[in-house]
Amino acid sequence: MSFLGKPVKFIKEVRAELSKVSWSTRQELIGATLVVIVATFLAAIYIGGIDLVLSKLLSLLFR
Repeated sequence: MSFLGKPVKFIKEVRAELSKVSWSTRQELIGATLVVIVATFLAAIYIGGIDLVLSKLLSLLFR
């Protein structure tokens, strides 16, 4: 195979595989994005709360 033949073959195979992919609908994508945003927000609140409690405990302990 020539020097340029391999990349061309690779791109053709990639396009063929991408045509087999089951792509999400717009509504599914929006729903999944909202789930990620809410989960991230809740995790941030939880970690922030733990940090606040532990920092207060340590400040009382080391006074």
